[in-house]
Amino acid sequence: MKINATDMEWTRKPQKCEVSDGKVEIITEPHTDLWQRTYYHFRNDNAPLLQMKTKEQFFSFVVRTDFDSKVRYDQSGIVLYLNSDNWLKASVEYENERIQRLGSVVTNNGYSDWASMDIDASIKSMWFRLSRREDDFCIENAVDGVHFSQMRICHMFNVQDAVSFGIYACSAEDSSFKASFSNMELTECKWLAHDGQKPDKDANFVY
Repeated sequence: MKINATDMEWTRKPQKCEVSDGKVEIITEPHTDLWQRTYYHFRNDNAPLLQMKTKEQFFSFVVRTDFDSKVRYDQSGIVLYLNSDNWLKASVEYENERIQRLGSVVTNNGYSDWASMDIDASIKSMWFRLSRREDDFCIENAVDGVHFSQMRICHMFNVQDAVSFGIYACSAEDSSFKASFSNMELTECKWLAHDGQKPDKDANFVY
């Protein structure tokens, strides 16, 4: 199902943005970010988010993001935001003229982590796919929108039946750039049930 972005809802709407049926453009504002405590010992919760909500327990959300980031920590990607202390995001984050960080952050109970790998700074677009299987989530990326690679599997401890998810962009330092989002789609869950070791008998697992 193609997503009409005009039906999505803002959390902290940015001053400069354009939303149409098939495309969203965000001009980021300086000193905006999402991070909780770990290592840096600060709490940032002011990035703009554009999300939709569903009670569906098994789905995949796909989006393409294009960006002209150019200052350290400029970033854009996907987000699943439950509240200030519980959320996940995946993005391409600018580091310097040589590299960017293709990474994901999972925040449970007010503490964030960050898993990342270096990619070339010349990359200016990326596809992301977020999949849900009840309280567990999978994040994937692709350069072509077809061949997705797994970035992360995680559990969200405070997830409810209905979850809000979508897109975000921000500039943690004194910067501003344009992030564009397109090809947003909600599909059946592309993250298939595990076909290896069986779950423990007391595990809550659906085949």
